[in-house]
Amino acid sequence: MRRADRLIRIVHYLRGRRRAVTARQIAEEFVICTRTVYRDIQDLMVSGVPISGEAGVGYIIDKRYYLPPVSFDAEELEAIGLGISMVCQWTDERLAEKAISALTRIKAVLPPELQGELEQIATYSITNREPPPWRVSLSELREHVRLRRKILIEYTDEAAALTRRTVRPLALIFCRPVWLMAGWCETRSDFRNFRLDRIRSLDTLDAYFEDETDKNLAAYKLREAMC
Repeated sequence: MRRADRLIRIVHYLRGRRRAVTARQIAEEFVICTRTVYRDIQDLMVSGVPISGEAGVGYIIDKRYYLPPVSFDAEELEAIGLGISMVCQWTDERLAEKAISALTRIKAVLPPELQGELEQIATYSITNREPPPWRVSLSELREHVRLRRKILIEYTDEAAALTRRTVRPLALIFCRPVWLMAGWCETRSDFRNFRLDRIRSLDTLDAYFEDETDKNLAAYKLREAMC
């Protein structure tokens, strides 16, 4: 890995951590020695990256710091283009607009030699099967997940039985062509997957939930992995 690439990745690594990270942890992550970590951190700090801490204690970065735009190679652009195509095909209008906006920003910072690569992307997504219609907003559900806000839904199961559930929404999962909402169902006191096309109505509750270890997304993923 080039040193310039490693420095960028170290910044991203620090931004993804809530607590201070030791030089040893960084060294293990990037398979380098701690002396190299000290040198890299020092160079980043000298260049203006807001990292605080010291050797033997740990390092933390100001989460408000963002890297300036960086370039991409042809395959990275291919992956970005495919992802944006899939977002536009399989989500809602609001998220699709954000995807197009992101693509526009990427185009604006690409060097001239890569502008043509973006126009010649030959890997993309099309819909050969329309997703089932929703009565709820995908973007609103994303907000509830992000804010950890409880919701009350009317849900129809496979047997067409209608129930009312109070749910802690934890994640939205795409299982082509169906979207699922993973959540902790307070009505059933267990994790459940709800198909968006079977949610008949949704009411936002004036209640928020904590990140409880036995009812959060990590616990849900562990449960799914064991099934």
